[in-house]
Amino acid sequence: MFIAGNLFGAVALLLHYALTFYMYVIIARAILSWVSPDPYNPVVRFISNITEPVLHQIRKRLPVTAGGIDFSPIIVIFVIIFLQRFIVQSLFDLSQTLK
Repeated sequence: MFIAGNLFGAVALLLHYALTFYMYVIIARAILSWVSPDPYNPVVRFISNITEPVLHQIRKRLPVTAGGIDFSPIIVIFVIIFLQRFIVQSLFDLSQTLK
């Protein structure tokens, strides 16, 4: 059973790193929205391309703008924190019980 425990631990760690990376990208997107970056810059395009599908889904389902401020990045960050605390921590705990 220790192999399954190690597998769940590795999946939990990879998921934790992926969610953390995405949270930092969301934060970078929010900071970039305060300035007027060059839309043809490859870094700006990369950040926009990987965050816009998620942010668009939030904006479509919830009225998250108030006074010209877009709150969808905050909602995505809260969802990421929830996933890290619930899913990732559950996988870590499961991996510890299987070892």
